[in-house]
Amino acid sequence: MEPTTVLPIIAVLSLVSVEYGGWALLGYITGGERLGGFRERFFRAGHAHAGVLLVLSLIYFLYLDQTGYSDGIRWLAGGLLLVGILAQSGGFFIHLWLGDHGRKSPGTVVTRVGALLLAAALVALVVGLLTGGREESRSARSSAAGRWRSGARSPLPAC
Repeated sequence: MEPTTVLPIIAVLSLVSVEYGGWALLGYITGGERLGGFRERFFRAGHAHAGVLLVLSLIYFLYLDQTGYSDGIRWLAGGLLLVGILAQSGGFFIHLWLGDHGRKSPGTVVTRVGALLLAAALVALVVGLLTGGREESRSARSSAAGRWRSGARSPLPAC
């Protein structure tokens, strides 16, 4: 299967864990067991980052499909994105359990590494769109125009 088919499926299925996180957070907020201000703040941050970034990854995969990259590079870029999302949001949860107010922890390192992975994935997408995607779309347009001029059926749907 192609990476731009498999990776969005992984992202959508990962949203189930975000839904569970929302359910758990609601339980902490409304139930008798309290997390405390520090932990609740980092739980919310990890939960929000995971949800928003996973939904935005679905748009990323649509555009990744428009690059001129090989499947191997698409797997790498998409994998960087998903691992970056996991690290970015997961770091907040690590800090919530291992960190202290106003101090660095392994969670802050993981969150920053996640941000770097996300940035690398985004740069890879932009480069792919600026270089490979344009060449592919030009060749597709010119071949469609050539078929139309040669008397072949129009690439536009019939009315």
